[in-house]
Amino acid sequence: MNNKVLIKLIVPELDTNYDIFIPVNELVWKIKKLIVKCIYDLTEGSFPLKGNYLLINKDTSYIYKNNELIRTNDIKNATELVLISCK
Repeated sequence: MNNKVLIKLIVPELDTNYDIFIPVNELVWKIKKLIVKCIYDLTEGSFPLKGNYLLINKDTSYIYKNNELIRTNDIKNATELVLISCK
């Protein structure tokens, strides 16, 4: 499992969190798209699929840029990330 990391995803809009594996060789925008689609499916459509989302590190408050690779930033196993909808 060297190509994936286990993160804790916090979704304040739903007041819930998820433990998920994400691939380290992908760009942040692709990961955000996959995460939003998964949450949409898990909530049976109550989570908005369209919109802009920010992925933020809970401990450092760093906002990840869309064109960053997961492996080149500080996302490691047990990192807590917050998914925020920005209007």
